[in-house]
Amino acid sequence: MAYLFYARLIGLTAGTLAYLFLIALILGHRRPRRFERLLFCLVLALFVMYAGGLLEINAQIQYTSPPTATRLLYTGLFLVGSLLLPGLTVHASLEYFRLLRPVSVRLWHWALVVGFYIFPLAAFLSPIWRAESGSHRFQSLVGTYRPEMGGFLVFTTLLGACEGLILANYSTGPQRRFLGKLSAALFLMAAPLFVQEVFINLPSTLREGMTVAALWLGILPGSLLIYYALRHNFLEYGAQRNLVYALSATFLALLYLALVHRISGWLAPVFPPEATASVLLFVLIFLFEPLERVIGPVLHRTLRERMDRTQRLSVELQKEARRGDLAKLIARSEELIRREFGLAAVRLSIPRDFALRPLEAPGGLGHTARIPLVKDGQEIGLLEAATTGAFLTGETTAALEFLAEQLPAMADLSQLIGEKVRLERELAERERLAMLGQLAASLSHNLRNPLGSMKTILQVQLEKHDLPSDVRHDCALVLDEINRMNAKLSQLLKFAKPTPSGDRARAVRLTNQTVALFRHDAERRNVIIEFDAPDEEVVVLGSEEALGEVLSNLVVNAIEAQPDGGWVRVNLTQKADRVEICVEDKGPGISAEMRARIFQPFFTSKTTGTGLGLSIVARRVEEMGGTITCESPIAGGKGSRFRVSVPAVATEVEEARWSRQT
Repeated sequence: MAYLFYARLIGLTAGTLAYLFLIALILGHRRPRRFERLLFCLVLALFVMYAGGLLEINAQIQYTSPPTATRLLYTGLFLVGSLLLPGLTVHASLEYFRLLRPVSVRLWHWALVVGFYIFPLAAFLSPIWRAESGSHRFQSLVGTYRPEMGGFLVFTTLLGACEGLILANYSTGPQRRFLGKLSAALFLMAAPLFVQEVFINLPSTLREGMTVAALWLGILPGSLLIYYALRHNFLEYGAQRNLVYALSATFLALLYLALVHRISGWLAPVFPPEATASVLLFVLIFLFEPLERVIGPVLHRTLRERMDRTQRLSVELQKEARRGDLAKLIARSEELIRREFGLAAVRLSIPRDFALRPLEAPGGLGHTARIPLVKDGQEIGLLEAATTGAFLTGETTAALEFLAEQLPAMADLSQLIGEKVRLERELAERERLAMLGQLAASLSHNLRNPLGSMKTILQVQLEKHDLPSDVRHDCALVLDEINRMNAKLSQLLKFAKPTPSGDRARAVRLTNQTVALFRHDAERRNVIIEFDAPDEEVVVLGSEEALGEVLSNLVVNAIEAQPDGGWVRVNLTQKADRVEICVEDKGPGISAEMRARIFQPFFTSKTTGTGLGLSIVARRVEEMGGTITCESPIAGGKGSRFRVSVPAVATEVEEARWSRQT
């Protein structure tokens, strides 16, 4: 019937345009991921199927009997799309599942995908290749492609619906709603196709109605994808507003030109086609004002929504800035800006590092915007944003420029709060150390006197010649424990007691003394200790007591880290106004987790340690105005290197004057 014919024509046209719109949208996005490539091929397969049907119905309008070449073309288009559709559906679903839940793909997954590519082609070609002659083979291809492919279309539609339900269980938010609606649309589409396959003896009118219903329902998946991409930024396609506007305007123009051509053909018996086309084209002039009234509020509302979202983003970044951590502010800003504007990559440099290479879009397929961060007329940083495909829209660029104006103030706020937090922590640490000093003094007063008396009594007992051997052994053990307790009390006092500033220390002489002091203990443990001494004396700003504590603790730790033997190398060099002391060992190394805590008070990995040795080192180095770093492992997954940098004496004159005084 005529109305079914025109319904079929309109459905094929709408489906062709919808999937062509999606093809342009995916190509404009150009994200270098396998899923995007598979989605493009899947949409392309649907497009060629609708395009083949549209070519067929237009050939029926144009020709009484379509030429063989035309029949071969639209048949081939439909065949290619239908045969590739099952494999592409399974393959794209598998890749999307990997995006939702990154898992390793097993061999049977790939076998399943390859099977869905090969089986439809083999099942379709098997009756054709059994034909006797080439002409019969060709006629079979042209005349039986729809009966052969009907079952595949039903199977593919149901397969896609089931996969959509499975993927929906692993999704949330708009993605879950999209996949649920997509499954429902595919189940609806499968219904008329299933009726056609099962009930072969249906009346021709009803069969044609089922075909038209399947065509119209086949547009729903593409329409849903377009809606969720533009409305909910599904797959981050909605950020391409310029591309969407350009595509919409292009499609409307093409549809209007097609309408002009069709009306010109209808009125050809009455008016010349050129005159009709001219009149219809000039009519567009009178549509500009109504279009402006319709489009203006839409654009204004879109811009207002974008600015509201940008303001909310700015407020969130302000909250992050109040945490006082500039590094976290930069990382959070990059993440939120990339996610909000659907960008491929964002990099924020504060301060700007000119050694960095400019940010590039993934795969070199997109475009990059670079917006300087300016404060008081000076550039303090750079905001770089890269897209995956289309150019940045005007509203997105304006929003990025707005954020670029806000970010310098946020960075200042973060740095000020961070400095305040650091000072508060330093003050709290000093107060804690003062309390620890009082506690240490009290412990020393209350414990050392009794320990001294006990030590004296034990030493007197050990001097007796007639003391039984077992009692002598026990007394020696108790005496060793008393000495160990005295050593820990002394270490606690050293940690709590600040060292005087303004002194000078001969680093080479003091290092030689420290190495000589511990050489015997090192040899007893089968550890070789070496000192690469410079030719001349090096004088540092700091007391000999502080520098001695630094050297002795580092050397002792290096020796104790190698119970089975090894070597310790101490190196001392002067670079400009700094003296660098390096203590290196060949022990098992220090894990990254432990390196973050080794300088904290009372943290130790030893069963009998106090956890104050490296804390004393860190504090003394800080009091001297220096820095200390730990590198581990250094070679073959083993070894540690502690590098201490302290100020050297400023001038030779000052060094000579200090030498005369001492």
